[in-house]
Amino acid sequence: MSRIGKQPIPVPEKVNVTLNGLSLTVKGPKGELSRTLPDGVSISQVDNTIVISPSTDKRKSRERHGLCRSLVANMVQGVSQGYSRKLEIVGVGSRAQVKGKTLVVSAGYSHPVEVVPPAGITFAVENNTNVTVSGADKELVGNEAAKIRAIRPPEPYKGKGIKYEGERILRKAGKSGKK
Repeated sequence: MSRIGKQPIPVPEKVNVTLNGLSLTVKGPKGELSRTLPDGVSISQVDNTIVISPSTDKRKSRERHGLCRSLVANMVQGVSQGYSRKLEIVGVGSRAQVKGKTLVVSAGYSHPVEVVPPAGITFAVENNTNVTVSGADKELVGNEAAKIRAIRPPEPYKGKGIKYEGERILRKAGKSGKK
């Protein structure tokens, strides 16, 4: 049995959880998320906690037990506190700005790259080089941050590009010059 899956999920006061079979809807101050859990798990709400357990002793049920618990816990935390991912733009002339809801990134190409956020995602830019992607859905926030990083991934020689905050870039030595 999964050690993570055994733990009950506490539900904050501001969050409303609706169960309909394996369909789950979570509403909170930061938004609303819904997900249908896979077969092999059962979900129940006891007072202010959500309990997920495997419905059978088969391997598939035991595999999905911890996964489903983590997915539901991320939904509850997302609608109550939200998630954010920070990116740093490194390089001369590279910058970002928000126009309306669209993020416009100038990263050394001949044209600026525009990123349109999906529903539930917001972009914020500080000092033209620090981008914050925030929203209620952890998966969607991570995917959008990865798309922005993929515009110009950091290169190993000078470290220029778009990287996650705190990401360590392995640097390489350049060509050795004449002595």
